[in-house]
Amino acid sequence: MSHQTLAIVLFVVFIAVTLWITVSASRQTRGIIDFYAGGRAFSSGQNGLAIGGDYMSAASFLGIAGIIALYGYDGFLYSIGFLVAWLVALLLVAEPVRNAGRFTMADVLTFRTNPHPVRVAAGVSTIVISIFYLLAQMVGAGALVSLLFGFTGDAAKAVTIVLTGALMIIYVAGGGMKGTTWIQIIKAFLLIGGALVVTVLVMVKFGLNPSALLREAAARSGEGDAFLEPGQRFATEAQGLAGKLDLISLGLALVLGTAGLPHILIRFYTVPSARDTRRSVLWGIAIIGTFYLLTLVLGFGAAALVGPEEIAKANPAGNTAAPQLAEKIGRLLFGEIGGTVLLAVIAAVAFATMLAVVAGLALATSSSVAHDLYAHVGKRGRVTERDEVRFARIAAFVIGGVAIVLSLAAQKLNVAFLVGLAFAMAASGNLPAILYSLYWKRFNTAGTLTTIYAGLGTAITLVTFSPITSGRPTSLFPTVDFHWFPLENPGIVSIPAGFFFGWLATVLSPEHDPKKHAELEVRALTGAGAERAPRTTDNYTHGKHARPQRDYY
Repeated sequence: MSHQTLAIVLFVVFIAVTLWITVSASRQTRGIIDFYAGGRAFSSGQNGLAIGGDYMSAASFLGIAGIIALYGYDGFLYSIGFLVAWLVALLLVAEPVRNAGRFTMADVLTFRTNPHPVRVAAGVSTIVISIFYLLAQMVGAGALVSLLFGFTGDAAKAVTIVLTGALMIIYVAGGGMKGTTWIQIIKAFLLIGGALVVTVLVMVKFGLNPSALLREAAARSGEGDAFLEPGQRFATEAQGLAGKLDLISLGLALVLGTAGLPHILIRFYTVPSARDTRRSVLWGIAIIGTFYLLTLVLGFGAAALVGPEEIAKANPAGNTAAPQLAEKIGRLLFGEIGGTVLLAVIAAVAFATMLAVVAGLALATSSSVAHDLYAHVGKRGRVTERDEVRFARIAAFVIGGVAIVLSLAAQKLNVAFLVGLAFAMAASGNLPAILYSLYWKRFNTAGTLTTIYAGLGTAITLVTFSPITSGRPTSLFPTVDFHWFPLENPGIVSIPAGFFFGWLATVLSPEHDPKKHAELEVRALTGAGAERAPRTTDNYTHGKHARPQRDYY
């Protein structure tokens, strides 16, 4: 059996299991708390696994291993940024958001502001960021599966994108948060397990001696000891000052963007209490940190055993380094069959990774559309739970369809560009709005709207006129040059812009309600009143005579 056939068999098994989970979850999804927050019934350990499964995307699994394999030490900088970001989420965001909100980011932002325009802004931000991230995952899925299975032509990639999008719609519309969470938990086990097996085999090959692994990787790279030092990919001598600023900008986007990603924020609402939220983030940090340590061995192992030239030949960005390493180490230790089995397993894990992440993104987007835009803005709170859940499922179909169409048209786009822009937008618009809302008593509606729109707009504008878009052979439009912003990542400018314009709009606006800030502060920092929120502040009346409710949530 070839690795393509075996991988397809594993794909089918994984899809069958996850579809069964979705059907089971759909039978237990009866209201908005079940659909949006999984009934708040997950333990901190389960939610920590789901956080890891939701966060460790294909960019983490394949991209980081590939960058390390091609550029050595510099590739690990991505891992550091992704991991350190969780300290921001743990210390500043997780518990207060869980206490002050209910289902979406807008629940926190509207606690002390004019709810309707703020919910619209939060909904727009959630949709834009999630769509960019969705495109990255779905385009990556099409390219990866076609490459691993030897499929040629855009038609094969298109089929993979459509399949990924269809499964995403089924998971979200059918299982809601319960189904999505269990899929992410299974994916986390598969990802950690697959990476751990390959890591152990690589270390066995080198006699459990990390120094021997690093020496061989440096020798095979052609760069010598410089391969183990900074400067191969970021802040090189040829890039000059722009390269150093770009590295700082990327680091800021990665560290600050995580705490503003919509599909990460909704995970804080799936546990019974704020304490469980904190514990689940700690579990997530442990799982994610362990995984990123494994990527070190995967990346340097690929450099040592496969070689950068062979990796770049298969994929210039290095996204196939981990599957190539799995096949190589399997053949070296167990022969042809071992290589086939390991390659198939890693390919299946990569596909499972993409499915779990796109499901989380689609759920975050459909939740914001249904809860914020439909229930509170469109219907002004006059909606039943049944109608809202029904609309959320319809929104999942629409969003999935839009994502499929856009992904089919975006097959040539740079996936790293899409991921980096999503993080930069989240750090520039969402995070400043959340932190100001939680910790600045002067913050108001004008500041919230300006922070979100200015942060998003600045990030998108700078990327549009950056080398990512034009002016280089690797740009999106390589034949034209209209760039004037020298950096590839806009975070170093757009993040301060989001904070500054939010501050400026706030101090220029006379709106100020110290009582509402005091109420939010007590609730966010102590949890007082948070547990009775579903019964007292956001009651939904069943039947056709539903009445509008106070729009704190």
